[in-house]
Order: sequence, then structure tokens, then C-alpha cells
Amino acid sequence: MIPASELTLKHFILKQKVLNFYRHVIRASRVIPNPVTRRETIVWIRGEFEHNRHLTDISLIEDKLSVARREIKRILRS
Repeated sequence: MIPASELTLKHFILKQKVLNFYRHVIRASRVIPNPVTRRETIVWIRGEFEHNRHLTDISLIEDKLSVARREIKRILRS
């Protein structure tokens, strides 16, 4: 993990994008009609974000964010 003093502006911008995406996904989960499924989805989403919390490689973060966006679009369409 990179110390906070060594994080670049790009890191902070990406962090904000990830947090905004997380909020968007949690809000979007409200359309899931079954409360149990909704809760399981939120737990899964939170777990994925926690699992990747300490990433510092900018390209890896961007890739994971891109994949997550596609995955969430696919899930919410069905």
C-alpha cells in the first residue's frame, strides 16, 4: 500500500469515482423487488469493494471499475 503522502491527484480522482459508483450501485439496488435478494446483492457489492479497497495501481483500479460498471448494467437489466 502506498502511503497517503505518495498518492497522486489521479488516485484521489479515482477514489471519488469509485465512491460515487458505489453509492450509485447501492441506490440502484432498490429496484430489486425481493428484500432477501436485495440484501444479498448489497452484501456482495460491499464485499467486492472491501476486497479491492487497498489497490493503488491506477490502471488496475480503472480496469476493475470498468468491469464493475459493465457487470452492474448487466445485472440490473435482468
